[in-house]
Parts: sequence; C-alpha cells; structure tokens
Amino acid sequence: MLQLRLDAVDLRFGLRPLLERGSLALEAGERVCLLGRNGEGKSSLLRLITGELAPDAGSVWIRPGAVVACLAQEVAAPTDQPVHTVIREGALAAAGSPEERDWRAALAADRALAELNIDPATPFSALSGGWRRRVMLARALAASPDVLLLDEPTNHLDVDAIEAMERVLAEFGGALLFVSHDRAFLRRIATRIVELDRGALRDWGGSYDDYVLRKRAALDAEARREALFDKKLAQEEAWIRQGVEARRTRNEGRVRALEQLRRERRERREHIGRVEATLASAAPSGRLVFEARGVTHGFGAAPVIADFSVRVMRGDRIGIIGANGCGKSTLVRLLLGEIEPTAGEIRRGTGLDVAYFDQQRAQLDPDATLMEAVADGAETITVGGRARHVAGYLREFLFPPERLRAPIGMLSGGERNRLLLARLFARPSNLLVMDEPTNDLDAETLDVLEEWVTEYPGTLLLVSHDRAFLDNVVTSTLVFEGGGRIREYVGGYSDWLRQRPAPVASRTAAAVRVTAAAERVTPAAATGTAVDRVVAAPAAPARVRKLSYKDQRELDALPARIEALEARQALLHALVADPASYRERAEEALRAANELRELDAELESAYARWEALEAARSP
Repeated sequence: MLQLRLDAVDLRFGLRPLLERGSLALEAGERVCLLGRNGEGKSSLLRLITGELAPDAGSVWIRPGAVVACLAQEVAAPTDQPVHTVIREGALAAAGSPEERDWRAALAADRALAELNIDPATPFSALSGGWRRRVMLARALAASPDVLLLDEPTNHLDVDAIEAMERVLAEFGGALLFVSHDRAFLRRIATRIVELDRGALRDWGGSYDDYVLRKRAALDAEARREALFDKKLAQEEAWIRQGVEARRTRNEGRVRALEQLRRERRERREHIGRVEATLASAAPSGRLVFEARGVTHGFGAAPVIADFSVRVMRGDRIGIIGANGCGKSTLVRLLLGEIEPTAGEIRRGTGLDVAYFDQQRAQLDPDATLMEAVADGAETITVGGRARHVAGYLREFLFPPERLRAPIGMLSGGERNRLLLARLFARPSNLLVMDEPTNDLDAETLDVLEEWVTEYPGTLLLVSHDRAFLDNVVTSTLVFEGGGRIREYVGGYSDWLRQRPAPVASRTAAAVRVTAAAERVTPAAATGTAVDRVVAAPAAPARVRKLSYKDQRELDALPARIEALEARQALLHALVADPASYRERAEEALRAANELRELDAELESAYARWEALEAARSP
C-alpha cells in the first residue's frame, strides 16, 4: 500500500535549490535509504514530509490516517520530564479513539522501558547523548507509525545498540525512510537506495553495493559527456571570435545555438569533488608508544578497568569497542596520561606528538566563522611546515571561499565534522587518536577518511561504532568484555566476531528483561560496563559428544569448500576493484558484485557451520 508520495517538489533556500522537481514514492514494507553529500538537503527533505517545511512547488501526499514518526539528527533538547512520559507522548500520536490511544501509549511505554532497562522516573535530561537517542527511537516506535523517518539513527550508539536497532527495524512493517552513512547498517536494512544529488532525487533501486558500482559508472559517463560538451562550447566560442570576414557569413542559427550552450554551462551544477587534504605527519615517535601493566582504574568491587595490560608499538592501528559508558574514553585518557590509574603502571614512549579528534571536547562556537575555527581568524595557516592560505586549505575539505566568513551554526552535522577534521589534520602528529570520527560524514568523505587513516605513517587509536570502518582500518581491537576486563583481538570488528569465545550478551530483548526483573538500573549506575548487568543463564556442564557419520563427513569437507569459496572470492574482488571493469564491462562488474555479496554470505555460513561442528565434538 502506498504510504507517501512526493510529486515534482521544489525546495529552495536563497539562490540555491535544494530540491528541483523531486519525486519519490514509498510503499508499506519498504526500507529506503536516502544518501547524499553533507549539506545537500537530506534533513530538509525529511522535514518536508513531517510538514515542518512547505515545498515551493509540487506536492507532498501522505495516506489519509497514516501516522508519521521521526527521529531527527539532533537529539531533542533536554527536558526534566521522566523517560516514561517522553515515550508515552510518542505513543499518544497514534490514530484511534482517546481510550485506545491511552491504552496503547501505556503498553508501548512499558514495553520500551523494559527493553531499555531505565528507571521510568529518570529525568530525560539526566541521560547521555546515546541513551537520549535510544529513548527518542523508542518514542517514535511507540506511536506504531505507518511511516518512520530516521535521520542518522546510529550516531552516538554503541555496537550492541545498533545491532538491536537493526533487529527491530528488520521486523518493522511500515514504510521506513532513513538517512545513514553507516555502511554496515544500511547494507543490512535498506531494500532500496535513493540519492539526493545536486537538487535531483534519483532512485537507484537495489542494494548499497549495487549503488556504488552503478554510481561510479554514472559519474564516469557524466564526466565524458561534460568533456564533449565543453569541447564543443570551446570550438563555438573560437568561431564567434573570428574576424570580420567570418562575421559577414555568420549563421544566426549557430549564434542562437551558442547562446543556448552558454546557458546550459551556466546552469550546470558540478559534482562536488573528493576531499583532497592529507594528514600532516611529525617525526616518528620512539618504537614503544604505550605499555600498560596490570592497570586498574576505579574503586570498589566493579572498577571501570581491571588488571589491563597491553603493549602498543609504533605503527600499530588499534580499534576500541565497547558499550556506551563502559570506559573507552577513560582508557584513552589513561594511555595519554590525562588521568592516572588507581593501580598498575603505564609507560609512554618518547617523541609523541598527539592529534586528538574528540567530538565531545572539540566543540565549535556556532557564532564563529570557518576561518576563525581553523586559523583563529588569520588568512594563513601552517600545514606541513609551510604557510597556506585558509581559502585554499579549506577548499580541500570542500568548503568554497564564499563560505569562509559564514557562521558555523549554518553548517550541517557532516560539514561540522569535516571542519573538525580540517582543524585536526593541520597539526603535525605521529599519534592519531580518534573518538567516533565517522558520525554524520557522507559515504564519499568516509572513503577518503579511510584512505587517509590507512596511509597515516604513525600510530592510531580509534574509538568507533562504525563496523565497516573498523574492519577496513585497524589491525587489532581492544574489546571491553564486562567487569572492567579488556581483551585484545587480532583484526577488526568482523575478526573479533569470529574469535570471541561466546557472543557478548546484548542489553536488549530477553536478556534485558531478565536484568530488569533482577534490578532496575538508573542511568547514574549505568556508567559502568553495560554487559556486567546482564544476568546470564548458568553454564551447562561440558560433555563430549561424538559427531554422527554425516556430520563428520560434512566437517571433513568444509575446509576444502571454504578454500574454494575464498579463491573465487579473491577473483571477484580483483574484478570489482579494477576501475576498467566499470568503464568497459559494467554489466559483468555488476554481476560480479552481486555474486560477491552472495559469496560473502555463503562463506560466513560455512565458517559458522565449521565452528558449530568443531564445538559439537569438543568437550
């Protein structure tokens, strides 16, 4: 059933149109991801649907009686209302009689509170940013909406919360339109990709990986068309400038055609290029960067960090994973020497020059200009040992010169993050510490950030909930596993999933309900490691089980099968990674990407089966 339709919608702020004759239809059961560069107008499009903005032209139609709920990019202003009231108000927006709404609101609020495991009397203002986001999502879902709009829903959430959200949204029966650049999230959730690019809405259909291939091919084709257009325009401009004899024989039709070419060139909206800046690196640090021995921080029976030891060497790329409030930032501050451990010792290497990206600390004054934020108002900035004009430096971060004196408050969340990166990357360093750097960044800037960080010659400490980013960047991962325990795993997030001895208990669904029955945990008490509070079932005594003949045969055959799948996977990766594939064999490259996605799932299933059979025959 059709829930939502945009017909030939225009939206303009000033001289720059955010949307030109945009059209979109959304059916029940669809989960559509809206992509686009930072500042393109994605949040404004969602506000058109909620009615906060009115279109300059065209129409926005929502099925009569349909309930629309929205989780905005910016978390609602803190209120002293209790959490129960905040969630209940969302449920009261549902259609129906007043009695039905009251009943539904109370039931939805109680269910959400059980899953969140929050004291219902807790003031909303007492929650952290991540917990406020969870509450606002629960408020949106409590309305039982027909249309659910989510703007960057994974921002500030830990991995467990994101995976819980994925499970909820996968079962959502209404129409979902969401903005996200979390690639792992949108790969799992999106059934269709729509892009807002230079004022135009384009429906790409299919999966995110299909979109990446087809988008790249489309940009290549666009570049070829524009090159031919510019060549023709240059030829006609040369013709019009010929001498007197040429003017006598001038073809008026050709002159009118040239005028049309000029108009088309003026109206062309160029594709925004990639961020091109590079990290300024300092002289190498000493070989040893950090060594922690038996470090404990916190007092009492449940310290935030307990008996932690690690050695970080120059060039290591360390990811840090854990639930919100478990102590990730505390660990970073301990390593950097900002705070001292309660017990144990930390050695720090020599010659450390630290660049620290921390969204919570590096706040930007909304009234300051871009130039003031990066160069304290000066016109030049020293980058890599040489003076650069601020305009040229910020252009590398996709900020045009006319915006240098614009207030930061006018920037989107992603643009503000880009500005923070511009300020950070001007500082020479050999130790890069990044705390959630990917929030709000668009997909293209994320790709560039991955390249920067991968090529960075120094040492990296990365706190992130972005699973794809972790997989592509880090070489080992420190994971908070409860009770203040931190364990190191080789590789990124996916490698940790394969290596961990047992899945880390989730704070949601059944596990949370068991915890809620045992005790109500207030946000003040929720600053410890979240997984500590989950009540686990008693472990069954180990026993040896002999595999059946069929299972043993399957186990014996799995290594060869996995090897063959990996060999095919390597061939497909080579084809997909070759730029010539998209120019010369676009259809073949698209088929390869589809097969690769199926192959990845098959490999994951084969590994899981192999591990299950191995575990079944082990004591």
